[in-house]
Amino acid sequence: MLNIPTQPFPAPSSQQRISPSGQSERNKVALKPGHSLMDWIRFAKSGKDLTGLSGRIIEVTQEELQKHNSRGDCWTCIRGMVYNVTPYIDYHPGGEEELMKAAGIDATDLFDQVHRWVNYESMLKECLVGRLATKAAAAHKASPPTGLAPPALDNQLVICFFASSQIPSSGCTTVDLQAGVLRVEVLLGKMSFMIHLCLASPVEENIAVHSAVSVGKIQVTMHKQTKEKWKSLGQPLEFHNTFLCKKDRALFYRDCVLASKAEVNHNSQLFRLHFPQGTVLQVPVGRHVFLKALIQDTDVVRPYTPVGQSLVAASHHSSQDSDLYLMIKVYPDGVFTKYLNSDHISVSGPEGVFSLRCFRDVTNLYLLAAGTGFTPMARLISLVLQENTIRLTKLLFFNRREEDILWRSQLSELAAKDERFQVEHILSEPSDSWTNRTGRVDEAMLKELLVRPSESRCYVCVCGPSAFTELTVRLLKQLGFSEEELHTFQG
Repeated sequence: MLNIPTQPFPAPSSQQRISPSGQSERNKVALKPGHSLMDWIRFAKSGKDLTGLSGRIIEVTQEELQKHNSRGDCWTCIRGMVYNVTPYIDYHPGGEEELMKAAGIDATDLFDQVHRWVNYESMLKECLVGRLATKAAAAHKASPPTGLAPPALDNQLVICFFASSQIPSSGCTTVDLQAGVLRVEVLLGKMSFMIHLCLASPVEENIAVHSAVSVGKIQVTMHKQTKEKWKSLGQPLEFHNTFLCKKDRALFYRDCVLASKAEVNHNSQLFRLHFPQGTVLQVPVGRHVFLKALIQDTDVVRPYTPVGQSLVAASHHSSQDSDLYLMIKVYPDGVFTKYLNSDHISVSGPEGVFSLRCFRDVTNLYLLAAGTGFTPMARLISLVLQENTIRLTKLLFFNRREEDILWRSQLSELAAKDERFQVEHILSEPSDSWTNRTGRVDEAMLKELLVRPSESRCYVCVCGPSAFTELTVRLLKQLGFSEEELHTFQG
């Protein structure tokens, strides 16, 4: 049994887009022609000296790093490695101004705040200058394991974890068993605890995970292929028994099978993925995963928020269901589109900071979504209607045209069946036959639709392109909503 230190949960998910140039519609800066992701990949592999060091790898002091802080000479450090990002500035989706914030400094925290999911090691490998000459921070060790030796069972292997307080009801434990190597990660707020072992003997791949929420107990049960008592669990591997900030834990991917695709609308599809038999993984509501593809020898990573099979099915989602559903907008020339049509897809574990604790005592929940910003809202809607604690859930769904609306019939059916749910569709480019609301988000619209009944507690979730999200949050604050009453899902 392992005694795991715990941290309180904090109060970002993502949109589901694959844009033609490999850029997200959330980007604030339009790049010059010839400066897309694929253009950068080709340029990085052109054989040009992008570091200015003729292929040498050097050790960089803090003082030396600080000297390279200009537009024409820009170095930055991420996780102890220094990169000359000068040639990348014109290719950076966030623009020169954002990238220059990292000039001449250790930008690890800044990088994690904006896009921890980006595989910078692959993207910038041709720009690597060397290692920063500072001591690496030691991994924070969890309390020494007690009772880690296998229990006295000939046919089962049981591993128990105990946290010092309550744990989430689902989604905090991910288990992967591949070729006799066991990896178990337990998420506790911003922290990650992991055991990583090469098991002493083979076990079956049908793994069960049970959680006792109130006492903070997690039990992982496996069946031995041969009935015998083990002298030890096996050989500890890298990062075994470590307790780290989640952002400092490298993403781990498992190979999933594409089981099916179904059309959602004219340019979006619902992808159904099967996890490997030795994997137990649930993505908590409001969290996201990353998909990774090797494109022209470069790892390209994209964040996606899972949805249910449908709005109705999500309400009855089995805790043992190993399928993952992703609603993705695809483009014929998208960087990721060809990869998504392959039989196998690499999927990370759950990421993000959203916690359902923010809904405690909430009576009125307002969800403001633009386009595929609807995806994190889908499971939220199903969950709150199932829990029966929130009096009213209202979705304001912003789209360009009528054919862009995702799951329109399901939303209408749900609103007709459950008086606690309402949906308002707002189109910016309506047809002549459209009779519902039109326009874009503004203060007058929000003031009319986001009503604060007396003695109510309201909460608002927002997801969409960055311009939509920033404007909406500003308008909400002008209407009196506080930071504690808002959550924005961001990529």
